[in-house]
Amino acid sequence: MSRPEPPLWPGTGSDRSLDVLGFGENSLDRVCIVDHLPRSGEKLTVRDSVERPGGQVATTVLGCARLDLRCAYAGAVGDDAAAAAAIAPLRAAGVELSRLVAIDGVATRQAIILVERSSGERCVLGIRDARLKIDPPTRDSIASARVLAIDMSDPDAAAWAARVARQAGTAVVLDADEPSDAVFDLAAVVDFPIVPETFAEAMGQGGSPDRALRELARRGPRLSVVTRGARGAVALDRGQTLESPGFAVAARDTTGAGDAFRSGFIWALLNEKGPVEALRVANATAAMNCRGLGAQAGLPTRGELEGFLAD
Repeated sequence: MSRPEPPLWPGTGSDRSLDVLGFGENSLDRVCIVDHLPRSGEKLTVRDSVERPGGQVATTVLGCARLDLRCAYAGAVGDDAAAAAAIAPLRAAGVELSRLVAIDGVATRQAIILVERSSGERCVLGIRDARLKIDPPTRDSIASARVLAIDMSDPDAAAWAARVARQAGTAVVLDADEPSDAVFDLAAVVDFPIVPETFAEAMGQGGSPDRALRELARRGPRLSVVTRGARGAVALDRGQTLESPGFAVAARDTTGAGDAFRSGFIWALLNEKGPVEALRVANATAAMNCRGLGAQAGLPTRGELEGFLAD
């Protein structure tokens, strides 16, 4: 019998009042079903469209709440009708929202998402007012959480929050879509940078995930991860490459898959799983979310996730 893996993040402060504090983006999305994703100059017919809440960090936090973690969300909305709809699932799930700020005269972030009917692959067109910025959470609120989940919607604020978290012994999970100096600088003060395969592709030289992993890892995070959609994920664990296969599901919409991946990863982290099992749990959570329409519709409960993994 093989020995159990050592946990990725042992002793994660279970006496703290929060499991997860999310600081970053929320959104109200218009999801449009099309026959295929557009080519340059092409006209397409929208076969169906629905309004769905989303946003990177908001979706990750909601996913964590569905997995029975104690969650809070810090972010900004506008003073428009979209604000209530974007936040409604978080409120319904019992996520603590005292750090949510409504900014007068500003529109809530929205996105148009084109989803290919046959494959579920999507293209995101984001609409974000640059004034949707707030101060980061307080030192005390960061220290009250076992995990801080951040994105790159406000790099300076995210970097400050990550540095405070490191001082407090709070694990930091980073969501970054594109390579930049700010991302690589931030990787020096986060524990788990998780980026998509398109991040690696944007770095050139054939788009190898290995290059992205090593560029992130040399800044010092505990584990760097590249997600690869249906093919799962690859990670660098103290110099060792780990490949974790995806789960085969009938994908309806891949929107939010990466956000759900982080939810599952955080749940595994806080349940003191090792890196191999954490990636497996994260891949399962992402796959399950792809079965719903919109970024959040397929986020599993803890019971559903454990049943999926056991099947």
